[in-house]
Amino acid sequence: MKILLLNPNTSEVLTTQLTEVATRYAAVGTEIVPATGAFGVPYIANRAEAVIGASAALEILAQQHDQVDGAILAAFGDPGLGAARELFDIPIVGLAEAGMLTACMLGKKFAIVTFSTALGAWYQECVEWNQLQDRCCAIRMLDQPFNSIGAVRDEKEDLLAELALAAVRENGADVIVLAGAPLSGLADRIRHRVPVPMIDCCAAAIKQIEALVSLNLKAPETGTYCRPGAKDTTGLSAALAARIEHRS
Repeated sequence: MKILLLNPNTSEVLTTQLTEVATRYAAVGTEIVPATGAFGVPYIANRAEAVIGASAALEILAQQHDQVDGAILAAFGDPGLGAARELFDIPIVGLAEAGMLTACMLGKKFAIVTFSTALGAWYQECVEWNQLQDRCCAIRMLDQPFNSIGAVRDEKEDLLAELALAAVRENGADVIVLAGAPLSGLADRIRHRVPVPMIDCCAAAIKQIEALVSLNLKAPETGTYCRPGAKDTTGLSAALAARIEHRS
């Protein structure tokens, strides 16, 4: 199967990092097709940037959805996930959804650990969008600057491990979700320091999308994720306009 690994921000270094993790966890025969947003910001940290990232994600999906079997929206917070599921017939999973739902299979309460306080409000809304407020016992965030988004997992490795330990000891977390595409690959390096399961969201997403593709489920013909009716468009890319206008 072919899986589109869609990074909705503009950081190629994060796309490379995500691709390395996805390839490591992918089953034999799964091909990872990486893609990076053509416009936007290097990493998404708030609501406004998430809307921009969602637009970039829809553009990429419009161009490539008919060439792959499934897609991963590779940004924690899952910008545009609901819209993508409305417009496209392939299975699509997000990093946040995959990480949190995997955590729910492993414990009653999970904690989110991430690298910046700027992410807190958006991540809290992501928890609420997934209706997991009763399962998320904490969002733990580092409150200090970092030098490079591509190296934050290396630069802050020890501090992130300490945050995870604090979430277990002080918040009662049964599972830790390492949140944010820049932290992909970190769980394998620090899981021995934390006494509960630790989720790498990219790894969880690749296994979940493989399962959904293998199930060979039909696209919805009714319900909230049924494809919307055709509508005229103005100013959109040719591929996205064709999808919305039902010409593709």
